[in-house]
Amino acid sequence: MARKREYPSLPMVGAGALIYKGNSVLLVKRNNEPNKGKWALPGGVVKVGEGVEDATVREVKEEMGLEIKLEGLLSVLDDIHYDGKGRVMYHFVLVTYLASPQGGKVKLNSESDEYKWFSPTEVRSVFAT
Repeated sequence: MARKREYPSLPMVGAGALIYKGNSVLLVKRNNEPNKGKWALPGGVVKVGEGVEDATVREVKEEMGLEIKLEGLLSVLDDIHYDGKGRVMYHFVLVTYLASPQGGKVKLNSESDEYKWFSPTEVRSVFAT
């Protein structure tokens, strides 16, 4: 049985990748809540019994069609969203790895509207808003 993402009883673990090529970083525009319509790192929820590294590789392949090589742990952060009444609507613990593309061709699934390679300056401005 899948756990509820909205108003969860426990935090959910999300696995993502900061994929770089040269001096560019790959982002996707989210098609689902939370953060629908915003640029984000590709990734998704870790399945029960799945390691976080395996989940990261799987999610990028499912979401984008890319094979990646994980190069190291980048960050572990909380992503908590509250509703208008102050209740926790979403709570994710996000584990992010630095990764490089190893093969495949970008083919987005329904979770993303578009993708783009961003320069470091562009990435800073995207996440500053």
